[in-house]
Parts: sequence; C-alpha cells; structure tokens
Amino acid sequence: MDDFDAEKAGDDRREETEMRWTRPLLITGLWLAAPGAQAQLLPAPAAGALGGGALGGVGQIVPDTLDRLGGIVDQSGLDRLSPARLADRLAAARAARIDALLRQHGDAVELDDRREPARRGIILLTGADAAAIDKLRAAGYGVERVEAEGIDMAITRLTLPDGQSLARALRNVRKIAPQAQASADNLYFPSGAATEGRSAALASHGSVGRGAAGLIDGGVAAHPALAGAIEQRGFVAGAPRASAHGTAVASLIGGYGSVKGAAPGTPLLVADVYGDDPAGGSSFAIVRALGWMAARGARVVTISLVGPDNPLLAGAIRLVRDKGVMLVAAVGNDGPAAPPAYPASYPQVIAVTGVDGRGRLLPEAGRAAHVDFAAPGADMMAADMDGGRGKVRGTSFAAPLVAGRLMAGGSVEALRREATPGRGKGYGAGILCETCRNMD
Repeated sequence: MDDFDAEKAGDDRREETEMRWTRPLLITGLWLAAPGAQAQLLPAPAAGALGGGALGGVGQIVPDTLDRLGGIVDQSGLDRLSPARLADRLAAARAARIDALLRQHGDAVELDDRREPARRGIILLTGADAAAIDKLRAAGYGVERVEAEGIDMAITRLTLPDGQSLARALRNVRKIAPQAQASADNLYFPSGAATEGRSAALASHGSVGRGAAGLIDGGVAAHPALAGAIEQRGFVAGAPRASAHGTAVASLIGGYGSVKGAAPGTPLLVADVYGDDPAGGSSFAIVRALGWMAARGARVVTISLVGPDNPLLAGAIRLVRDKGVMLVAAVGNDGPAAPPAYPASYPQVIAVTGVDGRGRLLPEAGRAAHVDFAAPGADMMAADMDGGRGKVRGTSFAAPLVAGRLMAGGSVEALRREATPGRGKGYGAGILCETCRNMD
C-alpha cells in the first residue's frame, strides 16, 4: 500500500467512525443528536409506535417495511403536546425507524454525506461526459449506463470500490466529475400508517389506458372497493407485492362502495417501489416509476412518500411535469419543526397537508417549501388488506384525496374554486374533500 492509499484508508476508517457517532441514535429513551450534544430524556416509543407494531428481530422488517416504517410515535394525544415536546417525539420516531433500518439491513442501507439513508454502495450520476466516465472507471468505480423510460433521462449508476463509504465516495465523485450531478440513491418513507392485515393478492383488472391516475407507493391488494381498472408494475426486486399503505392510498383515489374515493372508479397505474427490498422506496426506483407513468400517459400522479432533496429525483420531476403530468405529494408526518420534505417541496409538485375531523391541521403534519392544499388526514377510514376498512392517519391519506379531486376537476384552478378556507395559515388555498372520510 503506497502513502496515498494508506492515507485514503485512514480517512475511510475515520469517516466510518464519524458516521457511526454523528447520526441520530435512540438508545433506551435518550436522544443523542451528535457527539458532545446534550442528551434529552424522551418517552420510549410504544408498541405500534412505528406504524402497525413494534419492530422485531432481523428479517422481520421485510416484506412489510413499507407499512412498519410509515407511522409515528403514539398518535394519541399529539394535539395536547407542547410544540417542543411534539418536536422531540416526532424526531425520536424518525430516528428510531432509520436506526432500525440501519441495524437490521446495514448490508443494504447506509447514510450518505448528509446523514440521510440511502441504498448502500450506489451513486447516481447525470450529465457526466465520456472523459469523466473514464476517470471514474480508472478510480475503481463500476459504471452502468441506464435510461429512464418515458423521460429521456440518461443515468450513470456507479458502484463503489470495496471498502469505500458512500459519504466519501460522493465527495470523490464530485471532484472527479465536477460538471455532473452526483447523488446517493436516497430512501423515501411512507407519510402515514395504515391498518395491517393478512398477506393479500394483488389487485389486477387488466391494462389501463392513457389519462389514468398514477400511484407511486407499495403494491395494491385486491379489494371490493377497487373494482376499477388497475395495472401494477414493480420497480425493485420482488415487486409488485400488496401493501397496506398502497391499498389504503389507492382506495382514497378511486374506491367506491364501502370505501369511496375522491374520484370513484378512476383507473389506476400502480408503481410498487418497495416489494420485498429493504432498500426499497429509493430515488432511482421512483424516477423509473415516474418515467413509466409519463410513457403510459398518466394524467395525475400521487406520491405519499417523503425524504430528502435529491438531484436525480428533482430532474425527473421537472421532465415529467414538462410532459403535462400533474404531481401531488404529501408533506409528511415529522412535524413542523422538521426540515422541508421532498418531493412535496419541489415547485412542480402540489404539496398537501392533512386536517382532522374538526378541520384542524394535524399536529404531526410536516412542512414543505410550500403548501398548496389541505385534505382529511385523520378521523377517517380507507381500504384495508382484509377486504374491509380500517382507520388511517397521516398526510399520506390527504394527498390521494387531492389527486382524486384533481382528476375529477382537471386543473389546479378548479381545485382552488372548490377549496374551503382553513382556520388560519398553513392550509394553502384551502381544504378539499372535507366529507371524504368514509366514516358512515
């Protein structure tokens, strides 16, 4: 090993140690934000705090990663907490779900240079020229060129040299190819908890034509309320697979009968970006799903998932929007003190927050760089995995209601005319679909 390699190996070891000690940890009720930071006593997450049950041992997080990571800490009494205590509780929930993912699936997931979870050992690159690609190969990076269907987006997928952390590799790649956009394959989480149930067959009702509503989520289960046209495709290994979250969201767009959606009978294109993959819900999977929906002529696409800003995802959203596809996303459930959530914060996306049965903003509702509309996100029912109905809560379930009304009305201007004023700030242009709760 020459001096350069020895120095590089030492840097990687130091960085790995730093990553271990600077990411948020939840340890027996202590919230440790960073080395030297003051520890705070917090209530330990209750059973079911992470959405549908306590996280079990290694391997139990799959295949229901999507539903188990979608919830928040103990939803009861959130509106009675002080802002500071609410922020602490929601921060603890987010840290716990990420820590659980890293502990159980460290072979598939790691943190990027911003301490955000991402697929291990993968960097996504756009705008790299041939000379930069040659330099990356010479530096030991594996190179694969891929195209995103429907949006003419050329992506270079890099695999890292053995032993190199994702955070260090991102810095190296940006030095080698400064003109390109390099990003981790970040992970995106559901923004609400749905009622779990038995494993279920996928809904399948033939091919869907142009002008359908798109749903990027987990797979959708067969359900009596989902008898309209549904076409599903998987974008990770093991997909598509029915999930409680995806099924609930789908019913709030196009359900009818026992669970009436905002646009009953609307045909659905469903992209499962989770499947059985512990690193599912990644930016690369979402980008490919967006391209597929653009190619299939989807009119409105709902994304009830939240995560960090990501250059690849941002570029794909611009391209899809340029093709006339309208995008709706939830602002998430990490609370108003959390950083803005994406993709809801991109300017091309209609950002949706949630309200309870009394028209109040959900205390756990996150924020985006902008909020366009509010819709019911609590005190409501949606389709469950057992063919019935179950309670749901979270901004995940407000977004599909807005998407359904957008399908029915045809434009954002129509939504503005339909919306009713909220009680103060934070509602965007107002509340939509206030009666869409399926509580009768």
